Amino acid sequence: MPDSLDTLQSLTSLTVHNATVALEQGLEAIRSGQTKFDLRNVKAVDSAAVSVMLTWQRAAQDAGAVLELKNLPNNLKNLTKLYGVCSLVSSTLSADDCGSAGGLAERSPSDLHHH
Repeated sequence: MPDSLDTLQSLTSLTVHNATVALEQGLEAIRSGQTKFDLRNVKAVDSAAVSVMLTWQRAAQDAGAVLELKNLPNNLKNLTKLYGVCSLVSSTLSADDCGSAGGLAERSPSDLHHH
């Protein structure tokens, strides 16, 4: 199957409310051979998003694949930095993307959309 970015483009949120469905959707895509997920349409996230993405990465690794998570929204990047897992979530994030979470101290917790 050619790498398609379309499987997860329907996701507009990745929160505790849809984490199980999103997790299964991603795992099925990985089982089908998809190695690139485009998250450009995800607008709402919470800490469940980080857990889901780490599980997708683990499943891809177990399958001998490298999963690329593309177009992560800033609020999701901020959560991965906050939890110290930025580089584990996506190898496509730059060093600037995964810089220290120190800059987050200047932000309001509401900027992170963390529940």
